Amino acid sequence: MPQDPTERRVVVTGPPRRARRSSGYYRPRTEIDEQTTLGHTYVRSLMRIQLRTGLTVFAVLVLLVGPLPLVFAAAPDARRLEWAVLGFGLYPPLVLLARWYVRRAERNERDFVRLVEDR
Repeated sequence: MPQDPTERRVVVTGPPRRARRSSGYYRPRTEIDEQTTLGHTYVRSLMRIQLRTGLTVFAVLVLLVGPLPLVFAAAPDARRLEWAVLGFGLYPPLVLLARWYVRRAERNERDFVRLVEDR
């Protein structure tokens, strides 16, 4: 029996609206939200690398500023030298160090987000 053209069904195909997740689908964000051991490990690794970055900056700062009192004590008559070193000589390295720290911390966070994102 031939079908009437008005009763013909139209099938529309296209991309699925939601991706179906298989039972073995791995979601790091869910691990973090549910505070599982694996999620705790992810967050702890981010905190560890941020701490390492902060300690690196602190060590460079100590090596840069720490010896200054000894240098100033070796030349007691050089008051202008002290102010020049503290005012102008120390400022550019501190700015560069701060800039490096911020860029490194942001890169660490960006890497962490990339790890956790569903891509």
